Amino acid sequence: MDITKRRMLIAGGALLVSPVLLRGLTGQMTVNAAEGHFEVTHSETEWRALLTPVEFAVLRENATEPSGSSPLLHEKRKGVYQCVGCRQGLFSSVTKYHSGTGWPSFWAPIEGAVGTRGDRSFLFLVRTEVHCSRCGGHQGHVFEDGPPPTGLRYCINGVALTFAPAAGAAA
Repeated sequence: MDITKRRMLIAGGALLVSPVLLRGLTGQMTVNAAEGHFEVTHSETEWRALLTPVEFAVLRENATEPSGSSPLLHEKRKGVYQCVGCRQGLFSSVTKYHSGTGWPSFWAPIEGAVGTRGDRSFLFLVRTEVHCSRCGGHQGHVFEDGPPPTGLRYCINGVALTFAPAAGAAA
């Protein structure tokens, strides 16, 4: 194999590197409460004690749960989806819809409940990351391909959420 073909093969393979691995190597996406001014802050040790390993990976290290793995994907009751890290209400069940992506999706958050920032962790792709405005925990991303009335799709990791059913909501 000549050197040009070898370089193209290596460059192509680099595009397939897992974004999670890339984030781990570059540290670009690590959410650290010290970076922001959040009402709820904990040390890494405290977060690890408060969260399961999967919750920690998503909320504090910006990992992504596997598509279709969250039981909340199929939650149909009325209620509020809360941040698993601090229990702040983030999304109302009224704004939840089936996006077909494999992650719980909402067309709007509860006012003031989430913040956003640019995410360049994917090679050649700029996304908008969504985090809890109270503790800074990574929730997922927002895209401009959602339904009316906002046209937005908040694609959220179910493991980053807990569900609080409305009083009298049927199971």
